Amino acid sequence: MWTAILWGGVAGSASLLGALTVLIFDVKKRIIGYIMALGVGALIAATTYELLGEAVEQAGFFEAAIGFLGGALIFTVFDSFVSKKGGHKRKHSEGRNTAESDKSGSGLAIFIGTVMDAIPESAMIGVSLIGGHSVGLSLVAAIFISNFPEGLSSTVGLQKDGYSRAKVFAMWAAVIIFSALSSLAGFALLDKAGDSVQAIISAFAGGGITAMIASTMMPEAFKEGGPAVGFITAVGIFITLMLGSL
Repeated sequence: MWTAILWGGVAGSASLLGALTVLIFDVKKRIIGYIMALGVGALIAATTYELLGEAVEQAGFFEAAIGFLGGALIFTVFDSFVSKKGGHKRKHSEGRNTAESDKSGSGLAIFIGTVMDAIPESAMIGVSLIGGHSVGLSLVAAIFISNFPEGLSSTVGLQKDGYSRAKVFAMWAAVIIFSALSSLAGFALLDKAGDSVQAIISAFAGGGITAMIASTMMPEAFKEGGPAVGFITAVGIFITLMLGSL
């Protein structure tokens, strides 16, 4: 149980580290884009091999398909809702424009959107520990790498929108808590579940993560980093595969 909490918190702490980095140093947008592209590649590899691939092996294609497509659909529905409230800016390094600034709750929507991104990722850390297995290093590394640029870019945008350092710090600290609890939930709730249920949940998280990558991380990475992000994404995939083979 405590191992699940620990590793979930470690993965979630990357957002806070990203926020602290941008609060202390002047990080160029292009560098943020490059780091985000590395996170995109890491998550693509972890989702494909750690979540979807293992779900197919564990229970079969049908269960994996139900979970994967269901996760992508539900994430898209929730993402559409929080985006209308300003949550689409959670990975942007610029402030909201005038029209968006007038929307009440935009900062809260950014926070909710960030938590929504973190929950399926962290839950899978807990699931990977079921049965006495050691934590999946490649999965934790992929989540950590992807969360770091999110803390960077979102903090820049929140600061431009008038959020104090204390408020920004508190938001990211809360994300760590949610990540730890999500990892614990993944471990505790599915520990006694059958192979089919575990496979569906794993694939469900994979679908949600894939939808998140496509709708938020990839567009922002290219916007900030340019064509070079294609190669950097490939590097992220390779690094995750290398970690998974250790």
